[in-house]
Amino acid sequence: MKHILLFKEIYINAFKNIGHIILKNYLKLFFWFCFALFIVVLYAFIFRVATGFAFD
Repeated sequence: MKHILLFKEIYINAFKNIGHIILKNYLKLFFWFCFALFIVVLYAFIFRVATGFAFD
């Protein structure tokens, strides 16, 4: 739980003093897009490991 609160605080502080509203929204969108892609990569890797894929 402590890690989640730390992640939340870092996220809030990262966008606090950026300035222009378009830039702020663009960076938030970019962050969530990259985070979603990272989750997809983790899922694919775990699926391959669970099904016994040979990484030769």
